[in-house]
Amino acid sequence: MANWTFLTNHARVLVCIARDPGARLRDISAGLGITERSAYAIVTDLIQDGYIIKTKDGRRNRYQIRAELPLPEPASRPPTVGELLTLLAGTYAAEYVPGQVAGQGSN
Repeated sequence: MANWTFLTNHARVLVCIARDPGARLRDISAGLGITERSAYAIVTDLIQDGYIIKTKDGRRNRYQIRAELPLPEPASRPPTVGELLTLLAGTYAAEYVPGQVAGQGSN
């Protein structure tokens, strides 16, 4: 068995959030086998770079993925976050609407 992962922890955290926008850092860290401190640092990176939006929902946080943003990859036309999550998370495809922030329905 390989001692490396195909996806970075940042991508793996995005997949967790795509599957459960209300996931707690504790749940993310346990699911990925990383420390809560690492999960917090990754979520903070994703927030600071604009890939996710954090909002308070009572005492918990909810995360919204900016699915329309391109991945930070050097390529001629980098895939968007939403396109990657559609491939990786399966269920995300049903929720993805181009140009709309993931996790927000139309009102």
